[in-house]
Amino acid sequence: MEESVDGNNSSRQSHDSSRQSEESNCEKLHLDPIYESFVCPLTKQVMQDPVSIETGQTFEREAIEKWFKECKDTVRKPVCPLTLKELNRSDLSPSIALRHTIEEWTQRNEAVQLDNACRSLGPGASEIDILQALDYVMNICKKSRSKKHAVRNANIIPMIADMLKNSNKEVRCNALQTLCVVTEDDDDNKEVMAAGRTVRTIVKFLSHDHSQEREAAVCLLHELSKSESLCEKIGGVNGAILILVGLASSKSENILTVEKAEKTLENLEKYEKNVRQMAESGRLKPLLTLLLEGSPETQLSMAEYLGELVLSNDVKVFVAQTAGGALVDVMRCGSKQSREAALKALNQISSHEASAKILIQAGILPPLVKDLFTVGINQLPMRLKEVSATVLANIVASGACFNSIPLDQGQHTLVSEDIVHNLLQLISNTGPATECKLLQVLVGLTSSSTTVLNIVSAIKSSGAIVSLIQFIETPQRDIRMASIKLLHNISPYMAQELSDALQGTAGQISCLIRVISENNGITEEQAAAIGLLAELPERDFGLTGRILAEDAFPMIISKIRKIRHGGIRGGRFVSPYLEGLVRVLFKITFLLENETGIIVLAQQHNLAELFIDLLQTNGIDKVQMLSAMALRNLSQQSKYLTQVPELPEPTLCSSVFICFSKQLVVTGLCRVHHGHCSIKTSFCLLEGKAVEKLIACMDHENEKVVEASLTALCTLLDDGVDIEQGVLVLCEAEGIKPILDVLLENRTDVLLQQAVWAVERILRTEELAYEISRDQSVGSALVEAFRHGDYQTRQIAERALMHVDRLPNFSAVFTKVGV
Repeated sequence: MEESVDGNNSSRQSHDSSRQSEESNCEKLHLDPIYESFVCPLTKQVMQDPVSIETGQTFEREAIEKWFKECKDTVRKPVCPLTLKELNRSDLSPSIALRHTIEEWTQRNEAVQLDNACRSLGPGASEIDILQALDYVMNICKKSRSKKHAVRNANIIPMIADMLKNSNKEVRCNALQTLCVVTEDDDDNKEVMAAGRTVRTIVKFLSHDHSQEREAAVCLLHELSKSESLCEKIGGVNGAILILVGLASSKSENILTVEKAEKTLENLEKYEKNVRQMAESGRLKPLLTLLLEGSPETQLSMAEYLGELVLSNDVKVFVAQTAGGALVDVMRCGSKQSREAALKALNQISSHEASAKILIQAGILPPLVKDLFTVGINQLPMRLKEVSATVLANIVASGACFNSIPLDQGQHTLVSEDIVHNLLQLISNTGPATECKLLQVLVGLTSSSTTVLNIVSAIKSSGAIVSLIQFIETPQRDIRMASIKLLHNISPYMAQELSDALQGTAGQISCLIRVISENNGITEEQAAAIGLLAELPERDFGLTGRILAEDAFPMIISKIRKIRHGGIRGGRFVSPYLEGLVRVLFKITFLLENETGIIVLAQQHNLAELFIDLLQTNGIDKVQMLSAMALRNLSQQSKYLTQVPELPEPTLCSSVFICFSKQLVVTGLCRVHHGHCSIKTSFCLLEGKAVEKLIACMDHENEKVVEASLTALCTLLDDGVDIEQGVLVLCEAEGIKPILDVLLENRTDVLLQQAVWAVERILRTEELAYEISRDQSVGSALVEAFRHGDYQTRQIAERALMHVDRLPNFSAVFTKVGV
């Protein structure tokens, strides 16, 4: 107790000196001085609730109650803090008159201080005065609600708001914090503060680099958002909600900023327009909550708006998971207006594979198909059938297994024959937009190996192929593209039917060629169009003739050369486009024997050289295989096209007297064809390094490429050419070993047959036969072919074994048949 009293005496001395300073300051600020009776001896602060004790001394109620409690806790009788006199009782008597006097003094001084604060917040004030004024306003507003009213009545709030434009960062930050205190739990102050463009200014602070300003601004906006009338105003500031959504989802902001941004958004959700803005900014949950739990009018409004939004793929999945089932239910039993809104929303959601699969699980297919096929009084308007068709196209593009998803109790599926028939019939009896989407449905179903045969079967049974190819000529590009893609997908299973149908009409082939020849890069439509022609039968000479009549082959050759030389650059469609071009060009090599015009065309465009170049198209096995096969067909014509020199007739004298005859030597002749050859005119493989490139392809991983390359090389060993020289050509190009390797590897039956045939021709050269006979593995491979091959292979293997003396020449196991 004595220590406490000593402390009080010391404090009293300190208080006296500080009071002198305050009195001087009061004179400066024109304030009434602090009277000693106003100050509590314990707290040294002006009293708010003065009370008297038994000795007549006056204290702050809270302070003296604490003093008496300490006495009680230390098991001492209560004493007066000033006189230390023991008290008989600890009753407290309110000093009402003193309290009123203090309140009047406080009001007079606060009025003066508020007036001083107004001057400090006015023009020309120093930054120190501004900061002191802000601190004062903040402190008095924390004391009581009445002080906030006084601040509002003094018209200080707009002046604080003006400080948000101050150039000093500390001033701006303090102004934001002061406004937050001034408006806390006071709607009237909120309205005053939000007048004019203040809210817009506060929103700008959300994007400032200074984190303290951002934090203060979001705290102030959170306080303002507690007023429903201001929610609309905050949401009306351009970018406010977008920035708040970004802050609420930020991983780098401090926790307080993130929490306040989240709570601000929750308050703003009270206003429907704000909910829409949040959805545009990627915050879909409030909208979906209203969609699921709002009034019927609100649910309809949210569904309609959802149909207008552009959603990211992740958001589509979230919406499908949250509201997909509810939207499907609306399709089943909702009003026409609500079904329209649900359909448009589902159109947005279904355009992503993952979200489309969620909708399938929610049962979207049955009501969707029903809406498409229903006719009569309950049918949807055509514009909504278009939306239904769009949603169905999106659903099908997801790649789900549609042959196992029932549409009704009868276990019909989307690929059931009668359902596909209905789709085909609807395509023929609807508007262009719906036609396009339904064609895309069939494109999706024919893109899957599990459902394409169902669609092909239904198209065949319905006889719809003729009506489908007519869309090739439609002026609407989307419809044309969808029909070409569909026909391309089914062409491997209906090649001849498609070829016959295309030849039976006048314009479809011309239209396909026009699409292929377009010079706007390489598009998906071009790749599908050339792919369609490529899939049609190779030896359908009528079709090839129609393509020739359109003068398409020069264009195709030009396109291939441009792609090879970098003149045409494409993205993901360049490979299928190039492959299709080569496959179509390959078709004309089957006409070389019968069409002189084809030979002239091949010569004019140096077709053999082009196919030699295409042998080096790494990464597209089909192109390499077709190029080798084309070279085989071209090389087979070399023996007919080579220019054999005409030797002069021998004279009578030289024929009677041999000594007068002289052998005429002609130089520059082809070793294999014994004439003047070139790669351009006679397609001779000895030119253009074709032999070396074909031999290089013999090491390919793809058996089809090896097979095609071997058949092309075998034309140098064919009847009608100098086989021995052909063998020497292969030997010089180091092509014998690759052929023997094919025989030893025995990868496929076709390769074995070709290898046996080639080895038998090679073994006709005695030196090679002797050398190869020393390799026991070659003999063993020929024995295996002799034992297990087909009839023709065994005959050829028998002759080969005779060449290496593994079988005697007089032995004839099989009847000799010329091969």
